[in-house]
Amino acid sequence: MSLLPSWSTVKIPIVGMLHSPPLPGSADYRGDFDSVRQFVLRDAELLRDGGVDGLMLENFGDTPFYPDRVPAITVAAMTELAAAVRQRVALPLGINVLRNDGRSALAIAAVCGAEYIRVNVLCGARVTDQGLLQGIAHDLLRERTTLGCQHIRILADVDVKHSAPLAARPIEVETKDLVERAHADGVIVSGQATGDPTDASTLAIVRRATAVPVFVGSGVAAYNVAGLIQSGASGLIVGSSLKRDGDIGKPIDPDRVRELVKIVRACG
Repeated sequence: MSLLPSWSTVKIPIVGMLHSPPLPGSADYRGDFDSVRQFVLRDAELLRDGGVDGLMLENFGDTPFYPDRVPAITVAAMTELAAAVRQRVALPLGINVLRNDGRSALAIAAVCGAEYIRVNVLCGARVTDQGLLQGIAHDLLRERTTLGCQHIRILADVDVKHSAPLAARPIEVETKDLVERAHADGVIVSGQATGDPTDASTLAIVRRATAVPVFVGSGVAAYNVAGLIQSGASGLIVGSSLKRDGDIGKPIDPDRVRELVKIVRACG
């Protein structure tokens, strides 16, 4: 099953992350939004030129994150960046508004023509560095219908990184709830933190638990990607390993992008 029609001929789609520097209103914003825009656009072009199949824009630099709804200035900045990326790069675009503002992500996607969003806690509850995050599926799915944008796909994390469960349940049960009760269009499996490798055995369990696409959401790199694909990955969301020196705060390294794409295509 393909998440998007444009990926129907791609065996394992690769989504390259656009980690935005701090945005206006955030603690570390440096007062120059044009430099933020240019950073994001350069990364988008390098990822496109390296052969990825999609992009995902995320307000990664906005720490400390709001637990749920972000302020209007963040939505405005993300919307402007998403529109600029859409104008410059003809690849499917996703939106993730950290830490868990899926409703703003949906609104940005609807206005800018993005094709999918990522939601860290779609259902259930997780203990995080922002406190207790609770699922938003009941609001998000109704809002998607109200806005008439059911074509925007929802990728939802299971056992999301940088968090712990209130009460542990088997991950296959969590996966089934995400898909069957919260209506996720795809599931994301990740490691414990940004850049941490995803456990292949956990990935295999999630893959067996659902028929929807299962993406790997952290720790994808040239050295381990073949094993992740063998364990059932339907797609890959890649950030840290594609940056210069593997440093998430640095720009995209085009050689790393080409290397990863080459390996993934060989697996297909």
